[in-house]
Amino acid sequence: SNQCGRTTGKGPVMKKAALAVLMYVYTSLTSAAVINVEFKFTPFTGNAKQDEQVTTVAGKARVYLNNIFLAEQEVRQEKVPVLFEAREIAPSVWVPVASIGPALRRGRNTIRFDFEPGDAKASYRAQLRWAVVNDEATEQRSAGQITSTNQSGEGVEEKAAAGKLSMAREFDAPFATEYPWHRAPAVTALSSADRQALEALVKARADSFRPPFEGVYAALKTSPQIKVEDVRKSKCLDKAYAAGVRIDAPTAGQLDATLTGNAEVVLRSTSGDLFRPADPAKFQKIKGEEARMCAGMALYSAFPPRMVVVRNPAGDWEAVY
Repeated sequence: SNQCGRTTGKGPVMKKAALAVLMYVYTSLTSAAVINVEFKFTPFTGNAKQDEQVTTVAGKARVYLNNIFLAEQEVRQEKVPVLFEAREIAPSVWVPVASIGPALRRGRNTIRFDFEPGDAKASYRAQLRWAVVNDEATEQRSAGQITSTNQSGEGVEEKAAAGKLSMAREFDAPFATEYPWHRAPAVTALSSADRQALEALVKARADSFRPPFEGVYAALKTSPQIKVEDVRKSKCLDKAYAAGVRIDAPTAGQLDATLTGNAEVVLRSTSGDLFRPADPAKFQKIKGEEARMCAGMALYSAFPPRMVVVRNPAGDWEAVY
């Protein structure tokens, strides 16, 4: 009859449908990939659980990744909103780690926010938020409403402080680019020979600022923000050199080398920036605004305030960023 071969109720059709749903859910879960992790930091006064606004605390926030300094940002005192049911404070510092570069490691990382208020005795609270960013959005249904988000793993920590504050968080970055030194053993000590080699490395970098600037162009290749060929064609380094711009580096005994617990060692001067213009006023003598801007960006990239170095496979020290 026409009924032959049909299945109903809890027979094969229902089992196949259930299996299809399970396969769809499994595919959705496994196909989504982590593409970023975001951190938001805010020092504030007020009640974030009840108030619509809180007041940020004036001071300086410094960000470190795996004990390597990333940036310093000034925080101003101002009213900022508290958003959504999650009571999220508009951030003073926002760090999407995928844009950081070689300091980020595939696998485990540690990010740290150090805050120094302008008033050393100030009492306040700080909020640190984090979220994983995925390449696919997921939908959630609740009370007849549908919400969509590409974030997961959200978290928040609040801490009370008086004076200086430090907040840290470990996270994984499976999307990070792996560099050769990421697998190298940690540097645990520097010998006198190491320090002499590092001083020579820094001096050679400073001395590279002279025609035909091949050492500078080579250094700029590691900077994704700089197009080396554009710098060459503009001849802005030649114009800066002709204007009298020169680069100073620490002299013997003034080089500060900080161990990070990994293969990287961070170099700077005991008096501040690793490299600096011998006479900053000479920049104003560079002819042409475009040339002045080009030279400023190129020289800041090639001669940074801090430089990260590692031992290469041959055992020699080299700058990596």
